[in-house]
Amino acid sequence: MFGVVEGPANRPDAKEEKAPPKAKPRLPANLIHFIDCNQGAVRAVRFNGDGNYCLTCGNDKSIKLWNPEKQMLIKKYTGHGYDVLDAASSNDNCQIASCGSDKSVMYWDVASGQIIRRFRGHAGRVNCVQFNEESTVILSGSVDSSIRAWDCRSKKGSAIQIMDEAKDSISALQVSDHEILSGSIDGKIRRYDLRIGSMHSDNIGSAITSTCFTKDGQCTLTSTHDNTIRLLDVATGEMLGEYMGHKNAKYMIECALNRKDDHVISGSEDGHIYMWDLVEASVTKKLLVKRNKVIHSLSMHPEKDVMLVACENKIYMFADDFYELPDNIA
Repeated sequence: MFGVVEGPANRPDAKEEKAPPKAKPRLPANLIHFIDCNQGAVRAVRFNGDGNYCLTCGNDKSIKLWNPEKQMLIKKYTGHGYDVLDAASSNDNCQIASCGSDKSVMYWDVASGQIIRRFRGHAGRVNCVQFNEESTVILSGSVDSSIRAWDCRSKKGSAIQIMDEAKDSISALQVSDHEILSGSIDGKIRRYDLRIGSMHSDNIGSAITSTCFTKDGQCTLTSTHDNTIRLLDVATGEMLGEYMGHKNAKYMIECALNRKDDHVISGSEDGHIYMWDLVEASVTKKLLVKRNKVIHSLSMHPEKDVMLVACENKIYMFADDFYELPDNIA
């Protein structure tokens, strides 16, 4: 004998229980304002460590420090000989690392605007720069196919380590507490484990424009020149997701994850910002910034659902539905 399972069909007066509605994702999809940086083309925009300020890198050879909420310029840093291509803030926000087309890496004092160290050694344009976790070492990636590590505390100008396994230009860098993640135009992402001195590579097969870890460090998100973003498992190299619909075939387009790591966000060569559901890989939002212009650089606030993106000579600030400007801002 089979037992009778009571359900809506056996109890006409009972209502079928419905699953609770899926919570609406908190995405930085509302344009708050934009800032004309007056730096020519803005090559990169980066929040600092606590998200209160941001850095913009210009093709006028300058770096600018902003309060993006107040649209206020705090300080301008000059000293590079050509375009500044990337910058990063130290953990305590007291120093800046920058790099550019003049083949140099610079270490700045934020308050005085003075150059503390100027590191030379790359044979070509330096595309990306990052601090290590303690902000004692600067790592830089160049078109000379190498990653170089520079000791901020040493008065010597030479690199303390050179990683030259790539066969083409280094296009992206990220540093965790024990790993260095790099992307290269040769189509490979490489992970250097600082604890055991090993290197692991995954072949994506197309030129890489951007790569980053998920917050738990278990996956990598990589954007490539075949109009695709891929989510890979760090341990196995297995592809967990593919995100398409945007255009990325020519320029260095950056991708990122939102604060909760449940959405993939990317710029595009068609003037839009695309947002995909991480699991379903479906486009959740498509935001127009400037039609047919390249949205190449983006930076996510470390604690809020706020995003900065760069397009031509401006940066644009986006936030979620719950964001409110501080009271002292008109």
